[in-house]
Amino acid sequence: MSKTRRVGLTLMSLVFFCLVSAVASRTAVAQTYTITALDPPGRTRSTVALDINNSGQVVGYSVTSRGQTRAFLYSDGRMRVLGTLGGEHSYGFALNDSGHVIGRSQIGNGHGRAFLHTGGPLIDLGTFGGPFSSALGINNSGQVVGYALIPGEEEEAHAFLYSGNSLLDLGTFGGASAKATGINNAGQVIGHFYQDHHEGYELAFLFSNGEMRSLGTLGGKQTTAVDINDSGQVVGYSLTPGGEPHAFLYSNGSLSDLGTLPGGTQSLAFGINNSGQVVGASDGAVTQLRAFLYSGRGMRDLNNLIPADSGWTLTVARAINDAGQIVGEGIINGQQYAFLLTPVTSAATITKTKVITRHRPNALGDSSSYRSLFRRIPRQRER
Repeated sequence: MSKTRRVGLTLMSLVFFCLVSAVASRTAVAQTYTITALDPPGRTRSTVALDINNSGQVVGYSVTSRGQTRAFLYSDGRMRVLGTLGGEHSYGFALNDSGHVIGRSQIGNGHGRAFLHTGGPLIDLGTFGGPFSSALGINNSGQVVGYALIPGEEEEAHAFLYSGNSLLDLGTFGGASAKATGINNAGQVIGHFYQDHHEGYELAFLFSNGEMRSLGTLGGKQTTAVDINDSGQVVGYSLTPGGEPHAFLYSNGSLSDLGTLPGGTQSLAFGINNSGQVVGASDGAVTQLRAFLYSGRGMRDLNNLIPADSGWTLTVARAINDAGQIVGEGIINGQQYAFLLTPVTSAATITKTKVITRHRPNALGDSSSYRSLFRRIPRQRER
């Protein structure tokens, strides 16, 4: 064999090796998260994870075999059920970096009450004289925001700020009623107010330094703010002129449409971290919702970033912390369960995944299509 031919074959072999290595590298890079199923002790039908802090602690709620909902806290690899304020149901909606949890629980007469959990029994945050309150956001200073009903024939909701053991009425921000849905470590509050009780039009706001700013819309008549980071960036969803909800990012005074996954028409954003990474849910070419991650270069389907043999279909991503850990819900073995995604640190850990394998009754029923799930998602987080 001539030297020239040997050199040519060597170059071809090198090119082939590089191509194979590149493909293998892309395949490895595509799987960037390990999965942990969040399954509390006892018999449960399903679990929903709604928030994660920078220590990796997770809050949400589980549905028992009897149909009762229970707030839970996941910490150091263990699930803890937080109980109630005397009623049958409780929901954990958010937590801060100290592990303090807020949410809503039924009291003995069945009415809902905002609660704060700091390690002991749940603390009832009270109301403004009406029958109902709910806490939706908390920052690292322990300030809590949410909404409460006031007495009257119309069920008028007022946004509140709980700080220093006192419940402050923030009013309705010019609308018929209002809800505060989040607060960052700078004390900026987000939420939405309703222009009319009966029409249901929602407009999102940012309340900062005593001033309220409307976030605008994507052309439709509704915008819902869900989460805010410490830079004041806000995410949520807004109706387009065609009436479809699209995820948005509000940054530097501008509202941007984040679009959908390929082939989709609807999307919802639920969480943002301090790096500006956004998570949520979108429909797409398939008939089931898909959890997404947005990092400034369009949406990525999180199902393409997990081990292919995990058995999971990730449907909704709810929150992301500053370490890039993501929580949400997915389907495994035909059941809906909460998941925790953790970024891998090396190729050696890429195939590690924790999954649940025992059989449970189907908790989804006929609601597994993306359109019916889209109707359920906003109510699940009460945003």
